[in-house]
Amino acid sequence: MGEYILEMNGICKYFPGVKALENVQLRVRPGTVHALMGENGAGKSTLMKCLFGIYQENAGEIIFDGEKRNITSSKMALDLGISMIHQELHPIRFRPVMENIWLGRFPKSGIAVSHKKMYEQTRKLFQQLDLDIDPAALAGTLSASTLQLVEIAKAVSYDSKIIIMDEPTSSLTEDEVDRLFRIINQLRSEGRAIIYISHKMEEILKISDEVTIMRDGTYVGTWPSKELTTDLIISRMVGRELTNRFPPKTYETSDETILEVKGLTASAPRSFRDVSFTLRRGEILGIGGLVGAQRTELVEAIFGLRGIASGEMTINGQPYRAKNVADAKNHKIALLTEERRATGIFGCLSILDNTVIAAQKTFAHGGVLDDKARMKAASESNAQLRTKTPSMAELIQNLSGGNQQKVLLARWLLTEPDILILDEPTRGIDVGAKYEIYTIMQSLAAQGKAIIMISSEMPELLGMSDRVMVMCAGRQSGILNKEDADQLEVMRLATQFM
Repeated sequence: MGEYILEMNGICKYFPGVKALENVQLRVRPGTVHALMGENGAGKSTLMKCLFGIYQENAGEIIFDGEKRNITSSKMALDLGISMIHQELHPIRFRPVMENIWLGRFPKSGIAVSHKKMYEQTRKLFQQLDLDIDPAALAGTLSASTLQLVEIAKAVSYDSKIIIMDEPTSSLTEDEVDRLFRIINQLRSEGRAIIYISHKMEEILKISDEVTIMRDGTYVGTWPSKELTTDLIISRMVGRELTNRFPPKTYETSDETILEVKGLTASAPRSFRDVSFTLRRGEILGIGGLVGAQRTELVEAIFGLRGIASGEMTINGQPYRAKNVADAKNHKIALLTEERRATGIFGCLSILDNTVIAAQKTFAHGGVLDDKARMKAASESNAQLRTKTPSMAELIQNLSGGNQQKVLLARWLLTEPDILILDEPTRGIDVGAKYEIYTIMQSLAAQGKAIIMISSEMPELLGMSDRVMVMCAGRQSGILNKEDADQLEVMRLATQFM
């Protein structure tokens, strides 16, 4: 086999009008964690899809386990010993966890599928990985973080020599990340190789042995992790020094209250209760807290997606209670959801359709859509946010995560909102695209728009918020001014009622 379990040499991949990969190389040693880094659109996922047989490279060679391979399908990759945890999870939600894991290779007794064997194999797999998950539970009843762990277990179950992990911690809590790292260390000690894709610098420096960096579909270089720092990684990823992670604030926040919430309590049990806060024009109000704090549930109730048992809300001093999403939109509120793949984009539709869909009524005259007006609005809105795309006809699913997020922002800006709710606005987005999103947020705030931002990333929460409201177990545990907010105080409030 030699020094490397995998060598990808001179890999090129072209799509119509786009050079996705140009002469890229990747060399991975057995028993190591090899991090693959780069901005959104750098070509990381495309390179991995070539390795996993989803795409066919146009040029170059793949040498795996000492032999040159032409990997033409995912099944072939799995048979060779290459498994992949995809960034976007697509479980069969109405089937049990164990069936999701062994799909296509169910254990049998004779010619019949043996659910007893399947249950036992799944239980042993979970035991091996220290996962407390019921194999018989329906996948659709599990949280995003638990489904992520199930997907990791599924990849391990193939007994692969290489496991590709694409943003494996995007939905995990800190405890679950620690558990994942224990699993990775176990796999590494068994001689398996991990290709680890993440935008989280601290994770990369903690878990990886080597780091390969890509930029604009090309290979930048490979370095031992111990020789790198966060600043070095960022400068090599973006090709320039990034001296500030957050744009400087150049405007004053108004004292005028646009939204007031008093004693808001959910109609669902074990959800948020007795939450009160004000939101001012031109303000970015951050909402912090741990997983399960009910932050998403709170903003969804404000947007008319969840029931409210008691409490009051006013917008510009007038009573407000959204019966549904249309009602919230009429009151000039917009919500950018946490899971852009699941509840944001329409993957099979174009950027044009995804951009104008929330404001579609404004382009209809006498029951007929004005296509010229739709195209003009979508083009201008995306140009304003500097969305990178070959054309408005491009399918949104073909864009990088950062550009998908910009299209969703463009969509809501066409509704001309006064209040913009952003739930994890930079999840799964690289450091360069994050800075662009932050700049857009500050530009909107400078125009007098009020922003509520939920974020689980502490630097983002502290760096972008004018004030931080912290929630714990469904209750508001405190509101901090920017000068009083630090990591220790936020964490103290986030665990106050535990």
